[in-house]
Amino acid sequence: MLAVEKVDTQNAPQVRRFVNIPYRLYAGHPQWVPALFVDANMQLNRKKHPFYEHSDADFFVALRDGRAVGRIAALENRRYNDYHHTRQAQFYLFECEDDPEAAAALFQQVEAWAKGRGLDAVVGPKGFGALDGYGLLVEGYEHRQMMTMMNYNYPYYVKHVESAGYTKEVDFISCRLNIDTFKLPERVHSIARRAMARSGLSVLRFRSKREAIAWVPKLGKAYNEAFKNNWEYYPLTQREIDFLLENVMLLANPRLIKLITHDQEVVGFLLAFPDVSGALQRARGHLFPFAIPDLLLDMRRTRWVALNGAGILSEFQGRGGNALLYSEMEKTIREFGFHDADLTQVADTAVQMRRDLVNLGGVPYKTHRVYSKRLA
Repeated sequence: MLAVEKVDTQNAPQVRRFVNIPYRLYAGHPQWVPALFVDANMQLNRKKHPFYEHSDADFFVALRDGRAVGRIAALENRRYNDYHHTRQAQFYLFECEDDPEAAAALFQQVEAWAKGRGLDAVVGPKGFGALDGYGLLVEGYEHRQMMTMMNYNYPYYVKHVESAGYTKEVDFISCRLNIDTFKLPERVHSIARRAMARSGLSVLRFRSKREAIAWVPKLGKAYNEAFKNNWEYYPLTQREIDFLLENVMLLANPRLIKLITHDQEVVGFLLAFPDVSGALQRARGHLFPFAIPDLLLDMRRTRWVALNGAGILSEFQGRGGNALLYSEMEKTIREFGFHDADLTQVADTAVQMRRDLVNLGGVPYKTHRVYSKRLA
């Protein structure tokens, strides 16, 4: 017998049952990277997660004969809807055994939840914030998940989502840059140098997290401004910016953070993160004392870097800002001895950036698809 139950987020055993489902489904999978339990639990914490200060979410578990076989979250991001003049719900955290009936029941629950709130569409997978990763993996199953900056799922998930009536909304493509093939033409570096000389642009680098943290307010302002024309954008609250950047700093090597400044204001940024996927897999969601040294060791020995956060304000894009950003990107990869870089999730609607990446030697190797469905 199949049943779908709503999670009481004040009930610790129910929260634990919801959170634990993917850890069981992907146990031992070589490409899946588990989130830390502290982060997974935070998404259900209405008192601490800044998303709940302006929006709402509910969580559902599918039970077959009392055993949890799937889960899903239903979100209403009111700030996104207000900004884009839409009335959509989001689905997120969908995980399920290869059980068509259970998957269908979970999506029916989200759609009923959305209709009950007067919403007219469901879009997803789409989470609580910019670090949650977008979409369902539809290409690139043979590659390991890049930490928890993107999602991983079994191929059969696509069948269940599409069987529920969902169609493509937007694809997010991740590109791989290999040091043997990625080399910028000298003219790009030349344009970057001219931009610094003529446009008054500077590249700010850091030696410590303390130095970087001092620039967090200006970085947050630039982050909000740089992505305002993106499909997924909505104006983040100050609490969301602080929450986002606090999480960024946890895994950040300050020497890999670069800010482009003009008159002491941040007008661009490049956020790079050493890939610690292996250490996260070994930690299995826990930050036991032995896991922290392993994470720190992985930060030093990894040959991969994730470039997940690169932007330049529009008014500087035609003044050599883009060239400066790409120039610093190559320097980051080469100067720190990385062999490969992952440019994480560029929307297929960002045509120029995707064309630039391919022209510079980037190879698309993962595709995540965001789906949507109009509600009758």
